[in-house]
Amino acid sequence: MRVSDLLRILALIFVLITSWIFIYSYFSFSKRTIGLPRWLAGSDSKKIRVVKNKCGLSKPCAEDFFAFKICSGAANVVGPSICFEDHMIMSPVKNNVGRGLNIALVNGTTGMVLKHNHFDMYSGDVQLLVKFLKGIPEGMLVLVASYDDPGTKMNDEIRAFFSTLGSSYAKHLGFRDSWIFLGAKDIKDKSPFEQCFSSF
Repeated sequence: MRVSDLLRILALIFVLITSWIFIYSYFSFSKRTIGLPRWLAGSDSKKIRVVKNKCGLSKPCAEDFFAFKICSGAANVVGPSICFEDHMIMSPVKNNVGRGLNIALVNGTTGMVLKHNHFDMYSGDVQLLVKFLKGIPEGMLVLVASYDDPGTKMNDEIRAFFSTLGSSYAKHLGFRDSWIFLGAKDIKDKSPFEQCFSSF
């Protein structure tokens, strides 16, 4: 055996031993998991804390304010949703939304949901909506999300009811308009929580 062969064998043994030490020191093998080497994880494996705001809002609400999110439906394809204080009141997933106006009543002091319903404003009975609106007790917040068509059967009486709840757009709602609104019974000014997108 030559010296060069001996050096090759020693080099091979050296590479195998150092590889084994490297693998053993940087990887922790177990039967269930393979850990990352310390040099990949950083000096302190910092934990990333994900902040989740109520109703999926981008910013948290102040301590003495209610968090809510109202989304209108998209044409007649995607249904609306109403979330209040991280409680999904109405949504297509809950299968409790319908064409027309989707309305939820929430106690303005406690935040408890009183009731919710949807009213077909294209081919439904508008007197059901009139009865619902007349029965709103004092101190209730009214959350409204449209879906498909909020305005076809909306008469002057219904428009006046929504105006007394603080709506600025109820007078002008038309066929397939997209409308979201949060108001309260006998509000003094117009509600700042209203958006309407006209389809025409």
